[in-house]
Amino acid sequence: MKTEKIDKKQAILEAAEKLFCETGYEGTSTRQIAKESGANMAMINYYFGSKEGVFVEIMNGRIAGFASQLKIINEDKISSLEKLHKVIEGYANRILANTAFHKMMHRELSLTQRPEMYDKIKDAMSFNMQLIDRIISDGIEDGSFNKVDVRMVIATIMGTITNIIIAPNKVMPCSNFDLNNPKDKKIIKERVIAHLQNLTTVYLTAKK
Repeated sequence: MKTEKIDKKQAILEAAEKLFCETGYEGTSTRQIAKESGANMAMINYYFGSKEGVFVEIMNGRIAGFASQLKIINEDKISSLEKLHKVIEGYANRILANTAFHKMMHRELSLTQRPEMYDKIKDAMSFNMQLIDRIISDGIEDGSFNKVDVRMVIATIMGTITNIIIAPNKVMPCSNFDLNNPKDKKIIKERVIAHLQNLTTVYLTAKK
């Protein structure tokens, strides 16, 4: 019975994520989520309380998944630069594995009418930022990195990847380029990882 409950809860989350990506937060109703997941409205209310509760749970789950990856990288016995390169690769892989979700998340959280929703996930997002901050700060402290604005470096990494997802034509002038095409996605992923790894290496280690 417990397994069945977990399965039903997961089915609701998967159905909701699919609908949020397709029609946005406002365009998705709890009734649609119930129909898509094979659950009933009472189950959604029981597990999540509301549509917002479902959305926040999805977001926190995604953020926690990346946090686990960051913890492993942080504990690895490698240089700060190698850790940062792994962060870049891991972040690019996660975002490009589900571009529709990332675009939806960016759109919904940037809307001014969602401050209360952002408040509910900002702690989890802040924890991930702190983990990346620690990697760069450790590199500065041990002398392997130049003294830089750490949060600007993180914003450069995340912002570049987000920008490419939202407007890939900025870096791929080919009009028939499609991020949903595995071949095109592989090309863009390799380019953005190489670019950001090269950029951070030069910026953080070149002697001024």
